[in-house]
Amino acid sequence: MIPVVTPGRMAEIDAAAPEPVDVLIERAGAAVARAAVEMMGGRYGRRVVVLAGPGNNGADGRAAARRLRRRGMRVRVFSAIDAPEALPPADLYIDAAFGTGLSRPYAPPERGRPDAPVLAVDIPSGLDGLTGAVLGGPVWPAQRTVTFAALKPGLLFGEGSAACGTTTVADIGLAVGDDDGDACALFTDDDVEALPAGTGATHKWHAAALVVAGSPGMGGAASLACSATLRSGARMVHLSAPAAAGVVSPIEVVRSEPPLAVDAARFRVCAAGPGLGTDQQAATRLADALALDLPTVIDADGLRLLHDPAVAPVMDQRSRNSVLTVLTPHDAELEALVEMRPGPDRIAAARAAAAQLGTVVLLKGGPTVVADPTGRIRIVSSGDARLATAGTGDVLTGMIAGRLAAFGPERLVDRVAEAAHLHGRAASAISGARLLASDLLDALRTVTPWAGRRCHMNSIGSVFARYACVVLPIRCDGWFVGGRS
Repeated sequence: MIPVVTPGRMAEIDAAAPEPVDVLIERAGAAVARAAVEMMGGRYGRRVVVLAGPGNNGADGRAAARRLRRRGMRVRVFSAIDAPEALPPADLYIDAAFGTGLSRPYAPPERGRPDAPVLAVDIPSGLDGLTGAVLGGPVWPAQRTVTFAALKPGLLFGEGSAACGTTTVADIGLAVGDDDGDACALFTDDDVEALPAGTGATHKWHAAALVVAGSPGMGGAASLACSATLRSGARMVHLSAPAAAGVVSPIEVVRSEPPLAVDAARFRVCAAGPGLGTDQQAATRLADALALDLPTVIDADGLRLLHDPAVAPVMDQRSRNSVLTVLTPHDAELEALVEMRPGPDRIAAARAAAAQLGTVVLLKGGPTVVADPTGRIRIVSSGDARLATAGTGDVLTGMIAGRLAAFGPERLVDRVAEAAHLHGRAASAISGARLLASDLLDALRTVTPWAGRRCHMNSIGSVFARYACVVLPIRCDGWFVGGRS
């Protein structure tokens, strides 16, 4: 996972640096200069314009300028404070005006050659480092951004995702600790654990899942959830749904009608909510499922029923008993749960909701944020806008249940993030302008690793290099993360 730290935390890390500021600036300048050379495909005679601010960000840009001059480039440096309205033409513009600590409106000057690429230092100037919101005028959209030590939320959220281009994380000797990475991190391909192959003693009940879903006219949601549960690690799926739901479930799924009558001890996880309905019968079905005290994933109609008089007392009892629960709301559903709509700081919103509700919360969006009650955050940036279509949430619910059936509830926040990451990966593996939720089920085969077969998700044609890592002075392998989820 790639650590993600707030601008405030980054300031603390900077202040605690074991080496002088000048040394860190030179290292940062070297990383920026190397990126500039790569972007231009050469050195001698290239024209570079550097827009440098008054702080360390500007110092990084000036350090890069000195190195580029020594390499034979024609470099001009302009102060961001009193720059002309239009900068001269160049082959590359380096945006080193203001970093992630900017809190006031800023609008950069015009570029003399608007089609020339932009290299941003730390973050495109004018973006809020915490939320990715634009402060003031339009930012220069960067083809590439070099940030230092760790990712910042503003690179991932709001306008940051589109404005930063390919982001390189450069290690300049700042001490980002393991605690920082555990507290908040971007999930990557390498963080997905392969599904266990099992042994000769393994049988279907070792990874069994219960699905409580479906209602008249909503059988498809239950079917999608069951199929995804099986594809994602469950060896046995039992569906509780009324006959009137008309569910066309996989033939491997065992099906029974309400009222719920199962031996809870035989199941490892429950998924509840897809197509459940919101009437009193649905509330009773959800309450019965929650009363089993299984680790439970709740989505869709299940979320809308949590305040129902039949359901709320059972949820309170689960909380007192510390039974694990995963909620998967979008913005409007989260607002209904905690009476506050998520603001620009989506990390804070998910963290506060998880603490208030005492559950793991997966806040859907671009990117998706997973939070647990202790405050740990996982950010998932795979997938794209095509996932905003009917049924994809039902697939995600099943995927989370499948992962929990396969691995159990340990490392719960990471298991939920794994499912969300693979959900986006499956979308990236599908070509075409549109996708159906059912398309994801077949795509899961190509992106889900299992013991003895490690999927090479980086080779998927539609996946692009969104984040990379540079550890001075050696370049490391890149992390490949898709677009919005």
